[in-house]
Formats: sequence, C-alpha cells, structure tokens
Amino acid sequence: MKYLNLSLLLTFLLAGNLSTSAQFNNKNHAFESPFLLQGDALTKPPILKSNRFRKAIVVPLLFTAAGLYSLSDNDIVNKYDIQEERNEWIPKYQNHIDNYLQYAPIAAVYGLNAFGIKGKNNFGNRTALLIKSELLVGILTYSLKKITAVPRPDTGQPTSFPSGHTAQAFAAATFMAKEYGHKSVWYSIGAYTVATGVGAMRVMNNRHWVSDVLVGAGIGILSTNLVYLTHQYKWGKKKSSGQTLIVPSYDGQTGMVSVVHRFR
Repeated sequence: MKYLNLSLLLTFLLAGNLSTSAQFNNKNHAFESPFLLQGDALTKPPILKSNRFRKAIVVPLLFTAAGLYSLSDNDIVNKYDIQEERNEWIPKYQNHIDNYLQYAPIAAVYGLNAFGIKGKNNFGNRTALLIKSELLVGILTYSLKKITAVPRPDTGQPTSFPSGHTAQAFAAATFMAKEYGHKSVWYSIGAYTVATGVGAMRVMNNRHWVSDVLVGAGIGILSTNLVYLTHQYKWGKKKSSGQTLIVPSYDGQTGMVSVVHRFR
C-alpha cells in the first residue's frame, strides 16, 4: 500500500511538471512580449510578479512540500516506512546505473542536435543555459547538505539531504523538456521518466531517504526553470560591426574621400 501511495504521488507530481513544461513551450508564447505598456513608457514587469515565475516554482514547491511531508509521521509517504519496506523486499539490491542515467537527458539533447534535430536554442545559448543550471543545482545541493547534515540510511554519512543524483537528473530532464518539449511531449515524458527512475533507484539502493529524493527533484526543476526564465539569450548572435559611410568630395582643385565609421 505504501508503494502504491508513493507511486500515485510521483505520478501526480510528474504530470503536473509535464503540464507546466508544456505551458512554457507552447508555441503561442513565442511571440508574447515580456513588456507592458504603461502610459507612454515601455516597462518590464518584475520577474517575481510574472506568471512565468509562478509557473516556474509551482512544481518544485509541490516536490519540496511532499519531501517535507514525508518527514512527518503519516500513513501516505513516510521515509522510515518506505525504507522498512525496501529492506524487507529488496535488502540486497544494488545497481549503479543511476550514476550514468542522471546525465542521459543532456546527452540526448546534444545527440539529437548532432543528428540534425534542432532544439529550441542554438549551441551557444543552449550550452550557457546548461552550465548555469548545473552551477545553480550544485550550489543549492551542496549548501543544503552542509546545513542539514542528514545521515545517509546506509553509511550514516551526513550528506543525505537532498539527493544530488536526483537533483541532477531532474535538472537535466527539465533542460531536455525546455529544448524539445515544444516539438513533442514524448521528449518530456522520456526525460522525466529517466529522472524519476534515478530518484527511485537512490531509494532502492538505500543511498537516500524518500525525502531527499523528492526535495532533490524540486531543486533540479527549480534551477533549470529559473535559469531559462532569466537568461538573456545573447550567446551565438553575430555582433554588428556598425556602419561605414564613404563620402567623396571635390572642391575644384583637390579630390577627397572621407570614410566615417560608426561603432555599435
């Protein structure tokens, strides 16, 4: 029953994230201006008050709330009960494929581009977005591990909360959903299925509590969402060298050619 409830919870959260991803990648938003005309001035609304910001944080907040809820004594998703079930049914389970699966969506994005299936952004912007997402995930995960110092269920080392593997996997899945979700929802479904598998394996391998995994998923999604929301999309654009004006002149005795270049 506990596994059934956890599966339903993960399915609900996954469906919510796919819905949000679809809204971000809706083609109708491609021509939506981020500016509002107020009086005679063209102003940009604060990011924290925008609908896109609210959409960027809603699913991560759901994951985080579920993770914190699992710390309480309840009958739906309890980290100690889930570990007890794991130890009863698969006490010797060990599989290290999650060490590699966490990066699978990133490899898929660059692989698809290499085969000519272009994503949402060019190479420069795509790579800049990925690097910034990875940095933010690393900072948030490392900081929380140091602050909370939660012991791992297997070794007792104080580095359990949140799950770095899960945060990485969901950041990568969100990266793929952003780049290819507008082409087909199956790209997003595939990416988040892999990420969910990584999170499940962290619990099955007894490396993390379910609370670590749920909060890690929220961190991964939030990091990539915020980076895409704030990126300036300047990478890969050709810089204009300005304008050059050539003006010939003649005063009756001397011919001249003036060259004027205006830099931008």
